[in-house]
Amino acid sequence: MTKKTDNLKIIAVQPDTIWQNAGGNLVKCTAMLSDIPDQFDLILLPEMFSTGFCTEPEKLAETMDGETIRWMKRTAESYKCAVAGSLIIRENKRYFNRLVFIDQYENFTWYDKRHLFTIGGEELKYTSGKERLVVPYKGWQICFQICYDLRFPVWSRNRHDYDVLVNLANWPEARSDVWKTLLTARAIENQCYVVGVNRVGKDGNGISYSGDSMAINPKGQIIGTIESYKENSAIFTLSWEDLNEFRVKFPVWKDWDEFQWQ
Repeated sequence: MTKKTDNLKIIAVQPDTIWQNAGGNLVKCTAMLSDIPDQFDLILLPEMFSTGFCTEPEKLAETMDGETIRWMKRTAESYKCAVAGSLIIRENKRYFNRLVFIDQYENFTWYDKRHLFTIGGEELKYTSGKERLVVPYKGWQICFQICYDLRFPVWSRNRHDYDVLVNLANWPEARSDVWKTLLTARAIENQCYVVGVNRVGKDGNGISYSGDSMAINPKGQIIGTIESYKENSAIFTLSWEDLNEFRVKFPVWKDWDEFQWQ
């Protein structure tokens, strides 16, 4: 049985993603991680962190043993932690917006984005996922999602099965207020920590991103942020003691409706 880590240290990476340049983005992320002096348990990278959000997967897709996955494995091993990020994967002649989680021992699992962004035509090129992902890691249960998933509370419903909700995104600046509001709402309604990681800069389609990566506690309070519009990394520390104490003192979870997505 894995010993619980009382304080889970998460490093959020908020890059100005280079458009459709996997090699350049991996070099950039490597450099951004090298500036962090402390040790940490989990590295989080935005949606499609190696390419930017792109609806032309035929030009950019990799396999599960491609360059980006190999980089994630090396990074996890080097820092003796886990790494999670989303990328474009080609599998059985189909394309997926896939969030991959890899630990230092090369144990890995993945989540294919359930809610494809139809407003941007994502569903025309990508295959939707059917199963959500909750990863047991260092005694914590972590639920992973990708960007647009955040808008759907039934899909996010805590079924008494997770402690942290992670959303990795390419969330445009024009809807940054929605991003902050929904991250806070998911934390309050699910009595969990929420960590949202987003990019900055402008992509090849002219869409701007403000970042606003942050960690929120189950009371809805922001406990860590990365400055808006700034390419940077930061460590967010999540306290198991604080989470458990709040759930005991204010047990909203006992009255949750017992329903789930079908």
